[in-house]
Amino acid sequence: MVESLLLTSVPIATYLGDRLLTRATGFFFERDARLYLVTSRHVVVDAPSAHFPDRIDITVHLDVRDMTSSIQHSIALYRDGTSTWRQGSDSGGEIDVAVLEVDRARLPTETVFVAFSPEHLVRELDEFAVGDPLLIVGFPLGFHDTRHHLPVVRHAIIASAFGVRFQGQGCFLTDARTHRGTSGAPVVAKRAADVDTRQGLPFRLLGVHSSRFDIGTRDRELDESLGLNSAWYADIVLTLTQDPPRKSSS
Repeated sequence: MVESLLLTSVPIATYLGDRLLTRATGFFFERDARLYLVTSRHVVVDAPSAHFPDRIDITVHLDVRDMTSSIQHSIALYRDGTSTWRQGSDSGGEIDVAVLEVDRARLPTETVFVAFSPEHLVRELDEFAVGDPLLIVGFPLGFHDTRHHLPVVRHAIIASAFGVRFQGQGCFLTDARTHRGTSGAPVVAKRAADVDTRQGLPFRLLGVHSSRFDIGTRDRELDESLGLNSAWYADIVLTLTQDPPRKSSS
């Protein structure tokens, strides 16, 4: 059997009409019997780079005994001229996380996936500290097991004070080797005592990977990249899956 963590995340391809624009990562979150896809907000819209897709495609599995069986599932980003995703902001500005509700009726009944839930979110901030090990589950540069349609996992550590808003924003830093295509990946920590008995997912969901963190004044010939990344605190997902959504107060 495939480890449950690998079934939480799916590759995302963004399109404008029939034109492929970018690739990224998303993961499933379930709340009150409603299913959501979580990713970075800049995956679905990003004005600075003139990135304005009108749909995303994700790859979902169809047979738990045969991971080679899968289909592409499309999700429209606009309906009647209105965006279908939810995003949030707080005192630090916009939060780089987007949530789209997945219409279960449009998914094949045999679809195989594992979803995080509110029970996987951090309960107490002092559960974690700087230097604690993390995993980032995604599709860097679109790379993955193309036969079985499974993501790869990168090792990371918490690189800034956990629970403290880095530079006043609702994110923390991770130290990990990441690439384009990882945007929207879940950032998790293993907690064996917190096993989700329904799906066997013994992890805490700490954050949503956004992007590599760099310094604009870095000499690109003399100085290496920092190797640090921003991850938005995952409690924003709880805020964005409320009905109706409200702004984050984190």
